[in-house]
Amino acid sequence: MLNEFKKFIAQGNVLDLAVAVIIGGAFGKIIGSLVDDIIMPIVGVAIGGKNFSGMSVTIGEATIKYGNFIQMVVQFLIIAWVIFLIVKVANKAGFTEKKTDEKA
Repeated sequence: MLNEFKKFIAQGNVLDLAVAVIIGGAFGKIIGSLVDDIIMPIVGVAIGGKNFSGMSVTIGEATIKYGNFIQMVVQFLIIAWVIFLIVKVANKAGFTEKKTDEKA
């Protein structure tokens, strides 16, 4: 069983996935910093000096931190846009396999 596990781990797909997860985590931190430290302060100044991270509303005992939610949405959109661009470039460069219809 140990030899099977070694063979499984040594497969390219598993190693590629591991590298992608590590790079993705680091990329997420970079984008998080970009949104939190650069984009949102600029947006805040543009709309009159608002600090999005501190925006919240209290209803009874609950505090709804909608400013943090807005920052996370912006962060998600930036990550999604960058991934879209990477896939687009990879497709143009021929790095992805084109699926063929096997019935034809």
